Amino acid sequence: MGNTQPKKHLVILGSGFAAVTLVKKIDLKAYDVTLVSPRNHFLFTPLLPSTTVGTIEFRSIIEPIRKVRKGIKFSQATCTAVNYEQRRIVCRTTEPETEFTLDFDKLVIAVGAENNTFNIPGVRENALFLKELTDARNIRERIVSCLERASVPDIAPAEREKLLHFVVVGGGPTGIEFAAELHDLLEEDLVQSYPELVKHTRITLFEAGKSVLNAFDEKLRDFTKRHFTRQGIELELGRPVEEVGDGYLKLKSGEVIPAELIVWSTGYGPTSLIQSLPFEKDRSGRLFTNEYLAVMGTEGLYALGDCALVNKTSLPQTAQLAMQQGKYLAEALNAAARGRQYKPFKFINLGMLAYVGESQALAELPAVNVKQGGMTTFLFWRSAYLTRLVSLKNKILVAFDWLKTWIFGRDLSKF
Repeated sequence: MGNTQPKKHLVILGSGFAAVTLVKKIDLKAYDVTLVSPRNHFLFTPLLPSTTVGTIEFRSIIEPIRKVRKGIKFSQATCTAVNYEQRRIVCRTTEPETEFTLDFDKLVIAVGAENNTFNIPGVRENALFLKELTDARNIRERIVSCLERASVPDIAPAEREKLLHFVVVGGGPTGIEFAAELHDLLEEDLVQSYPELVKHTRITLFEAGKSVLNAFDEKLRDFTKRHFTRQGIELELGRPVEEVGDGYLKLKSGEVIPAELIVWSTGYGPTSLIQSLPFEKDRSGRLFTNEYLAVMGTEGLYALGDCALVNKTSLPQTAQLAMQQGKYLAEALNAAARGRQYKPFKFINLGMLAYVGESQALAELPAVNVKQGGMTTFLFWRSAYLTRLVSLKNKILVAFDWLKTWIFGRDLSKF
């Protein structure tokens, strides 16, 4: 006789690494799965900086959620409230704006985090973020716009200087990799497309702390600083920002820095949904979970990825953590459906990678005690990311984009 137990309704909020890994591994014979997210695609965020300058095309790093796993339900909407006692969530769609509710037996919150502006005036109005594909497109369009405007005959020198001064705020992996990709664009493609502008371009990275890439080993941080200096990227460390205006950046020292493109990448804070939940959180607003990834004081309610903190232990907010949590929870839920116990979650640090420009990358791999930067690491960086892409289609497209860029250069068209 088959299993006569009714299927549990598993609702998953989010479409990032944790949610997609869970969806791919969950047993659909034991669970009816509904995924709710305002984004109807999975985005491979580690390669997002490459799309801002055309090294990789936008659609090469996304996969439609409906193609990730057959047999699941998907609703493109934002969850606005969770009623834990009634086992129900409230969701809102945007096209058109309507509201609906979903009942759940088990709920997985994997909504990620939002850009943290630290309440600095003018950031949301005047800076560009780099978190979603629309952000990358906005940055790419702004870069091309700056170049075109700066090439207009008889432009005032001060205006040209502002247009060609590209500023990054934040010395984490995203800020560093964007600065590196932008340097490659200016160094490799401007000579043919905008030869008269080459000598006027500047990239400056502002970081409030005393170093960049704080999650990396000191040796790799020093390598990055030296490498950026050789490339001509200006590192302004210990220089916190006070205000962002239309075409300028004001530092706490009072200095005003003219720049038409300001990319803000200073870390993440909790989403409005996470802020609204009545459960225990850490100082930065992340939900506390136990060693089984269940939200503290709840049953059947789980939190994964950037919006959660396991056992009050700080772990790196990276794609590999989210993927490991998604895989673990799928296996744990599958075991629970069969009446079996499952071991607690344990994070295995596979290491960190970062691109720093001119075909150079960093790799910190604790399992084999490797901490190095350079060309060999760059090839490892590319191959590692290529294997992590969700679908065969993504892998082929990204490999083709890299080859196309190497042969033909980057496309600086604006449309």
